[in-house]
Amino acid sequence: MLALALGGFGIGTTEFVTMGLLPDIARAFDVSEPSAGHAVSAYALGVVVGAPLIAALCARVARKKLLIVLMVAFTLGNAATVLAPTFGTLVLARFVSGLPHGAYFGVASLAAATLAPIGQRAKAVAAVMLGLSVANVVGVPGATWLGQHFGWRDAYVVVTVIGLATVAALWRYLPALTGLKLTNPVTELGALRRPQVLLTLAVGAIGFGGMFAVYTYIATTMTDVAGMPIGAVPIVLALFGLGMIAGNVIGGVLADRGVDRSIFAAMIAMVVILAGFVLAAHHPVTAAIGAFLVGASGAALAPGLQTRLMDVAADAQTLAAALNHAALNMANAAGAWLGGLVIAAGLGYTAPALVGAALAIAGVLLFTLTVALQRRTPNNAP
Repeated sequence: MLALALGGFGIGTTEFVTMGLLPDIARAFDVSEPSAGHAVSAYALGVVVGAPLIAALCARVARKKLLIVLMVAFTLGNAATVLAPTFGTLVLARFVSGLPHGAYFGVASLAAATLAPIGQRAKAVAAVMLGLSVANVVGVPGATWLGQHFGWRDAYVVVTVIGLATVAALWRYLPALTGLKLTNPVTELGALRRPQVLLTLAVGAIGFGGMFAVYTYIATTMTDVAGMPIGAVPIVLALFGLGMIAGNVIGGVLADRGVDRSIFAAMIAMVVILAGFVLAAHHPVTAAIGAFLVGASGAALAPGLQTRLMDVAADAQTLAAALNHAALNMANAAGAWLGGLVIAAGLGYTAPALVGAALAIAGVLLFTLTVALQRRTPNNAP
């Protein structure tokens, strides 16, 4: 479990560290900061493209071997980022780094569920996702600090080392995973014909966007609305990450007691917390507490969604589990975009929280429809 989570730690670090280093990257390549943001978009695009392609095309590959190959590709992509001579090659390297993201988490989640004791599948999936949450507390702040003080490339050197360590750990400690059934591309692609898979993915893509609507603009919200000094922002980001760790653990425990109930509980909590953040953001103490709770409610949703996709995908579990992370990256992009729209419209930096609450409400309504349809057609036939 620790070997699998280490890979999640590296992936989480590389996914978010670029955001904190955008000014440094822009200066290094003499481009504007918005143009440097293409490096972030390229990684997200790699996740969306790589998740279904790799999961389907590699359906016949032994799962331990596939996990190692995915982490090797991730490591090479980050090494290419370190060595990128031009901004164009940097964007390409970020795209390549994102390709293994969804497939790794999908296969790792299935591996964890297979290795887990009876009745603890969701908790095992949460353990894998925990690496992603810990990255927001330790990996991202540490790599960002290193990149700001010693050069942005050094941040990706750290990620490359984490990738190499993960390859060694998976090779040494991960069992053969013979309990995971190999399929074929046609079978895996069959997941896209199952209504419950598509609806559950849509719930994640819509409902999870609320957390990112707030997270994307959290720094300016803390300084301009809550009145915090700029030096306090890393503390708030750490609190957000701690909230994600707490929510991830709680979400795994709740999902083992009832997957659908845990998803409903997480999304209803998101609605209440995001709506409350509009008021809480106006005071430093309540704003910090609100940031913790936003991270917790969002992360609590992930284990339930991942477990539900494995349940409703029948014999196409690898693709369904991998697509979950493509959906969450779509939520990332949508939440940030919609939050930016309301800020640009002059509604202020608390407006993204209202957008997030609206997205969470849409997620609750869609999931209510999803559960109702499943009760009417319980076999989830294509």
